[in-house]
Amino acid sequence: MIKIKNNKFPWFKYYKDMKSTLKYPDISMYELVRKSCIKYPSNIAYSYYKTKVTYKSFLRKIDLCACSYAKIGVIKGSNVTICSPNTPEAIISFYALNKIGAVVNMLHPLSSEEEIKFALNLTKCEYLFISDIAYSKFKNIREKTSVKKVIYVSVSESMDPITKIGFYITKGRKLLRPLEDDIIPYNRFLAMGRFYNKKVVDKNKGNDVSVILHSGGTTGTPKGIMLTNMNFNSLVLSELEINKVLGSKVSILAIMPIFHGFGLGCTFHACLTSGGHAIILPSVEPKKFDETLLKYRPNIIACVPSILETLTYSKKLKNEDLSFIKCIVCGGDTLSTALNKKIDEFLKSHNSKTKVRTAFGMTESTAGVTMMPLEETRCESIGIPIPDSFIKIVKPGTEEELKPLEIGEICISGPTVMKGYLNEEKETNLVLKKHKDKKVWLHSGDLGYMDSDGFIYFKSRLKRMIVSSGYNIYPGQIEEIISSHPYVKTCAVVGLPHPYKKEVIKAYIVLKDNIELTSEVKKSIKSYCEKNIASYSLPYAYGYRKEIPKTLVGKVAYRKLLNDEE
Repeated sequence: MIKIKNNKFPWFKYYKDMKSTLKYPDISMYELVRKSCIKYPSNIAYSYYKTKVTYKSFLRKIDLCACSYAKIGVIKGSNVTICSPNTPEAIISFYALNKIGAVVNMLHPLSSEEEIKFALNLTKCEYLFISDIAYSKFKNIREKTSVKKVIYVSVSESMDPITKIGFYITKGRKLLRPLEDDIIPYNRFLAMGRFYNKKVVDKNKGNDVSVILHSGGTTGTPKGIMLTNMNFNSLVLSELEINKVLGSKVSILAIMPIFHGFGLGCTFHACLTSGGHAIILPSVEPKKFDETLLKYRPNIIACVPSILETLTYSKKLKNEDLSFIKCIVCGGDTLSTALNKKIDEFLKSHNSKTKVRTAFGMTESTAGVTMMPLEETRCESIGIPIPDSFIKIVKPGTEEELKPLEIGEICISGPTVMKGYLNEEKETNLVLKKHKDKKVWLHSGDLGYMDSDGFIYFKSRLKRMIVSSGYNIYPGQIEEIISSHPYVKTCAVVGLPHPYKKEVIKAYIVLKDNIELTSEVKKSIKSYCEKNIASYSLPYAYGYRKEIPKTLVGKVAYRKLLNDEE
């Protein structure tokens, strides 16, 4: 644990009713959740459509599932892949495997066949838990992997009967169902656990690698990120300290995916270790997010900016009372000042007393290292470090710490920082570096600055920074200005190669639904840019699209824009 001096870390003065350092038990993620189940046995742990499960029942399901995995041969250190959207079975499997001490490889069910094959082979996976929506892709590449045993489950497994029928009619009947004898259906899999005559004992420690998450890292190439029990447990205990809203019987809309650190750590694990109620949904259509909100009435929403934006132009929410919303945590992508203010005004006009609380992190730091304090609001800022996490801004490529307001690379130190990249010692050493202070710092590849109060401001990915005629240009600033034009719904900015300027800016723009693309509209936006953007930062070209492409986890897919043939 880092020894601290209050005068050295200016953000400590905003730790109102908060501890600056915490004690973290040397236990598994399962054990932290088990303690919650014992403390809150009658609380609702999760709901899935109309199915509700108490913490007492949740623990029984986890323990039975652990016996089932042990029965098929899973032991401490085994690698097991979960390829599923958010479902109760996936969450139960995750904690069951954590109890055994297996390393759980979390994989996006919408990944391509090549991505699935790469992830399975990277981890030398022998056991696979897979949902029906992903099975057909795995079937095509199975012979090229090391997988020996497969547990198959439908997304509809825990749905109430009426919802289950609806799912089958609309989606389920189109999905490929396995006929192979060695594919174990989930119900038969659980039955096997009832005949396991040994006891599964949790002997796991905080420093044990428990999860592999996948990310492009700072270089953009696929990597397996090794995260420990301590990484996740310290994350949620720190988050509970700074969030102040999470707790017993508090409901959270659990729509961030479990194969992403934001979903697995900041949403599910944080909720389930505090006696909260996780409202599980396998997917949410952004255009129907307003309906989802009114149907489930969650106290906490954790999501990306693109989801929140849909609320502000919803007709269904126009006259609704949203006082049930106690906290909104926004992360995973940049939240513009204009959108931030717009959402805050929307919440206030609908009787919610909260404001959007921005957060920042990366998979290599278990998703979350900063959050806006409950009592503060600073537009453009991504908040202050959570307890026991430390941030400094350095000159890129060095350890030289910069002064307040100077832009440099964001470096992170603390208990949430990953153990390293799987089978990538060289890549690990490029981002995890021991500085002169003897602490290990994660070099994030993100550019930003810290103000004199210790609030952090994100500017762009180091690789997204555009250098044009010697000027450093931060795309986020340009995007925010263009997005503030009354005709513009959203935009994304990229740098294109140029023979003598090195790079020039192209802005991709999505107009508001009621605005038709005309020469007058184009002229208005261009004039607005010329008036509000410095000449060296002006877009060289403008592209108009119906939507901005997104990655599988909802971030802007800048690489797709760079490869645009337009």
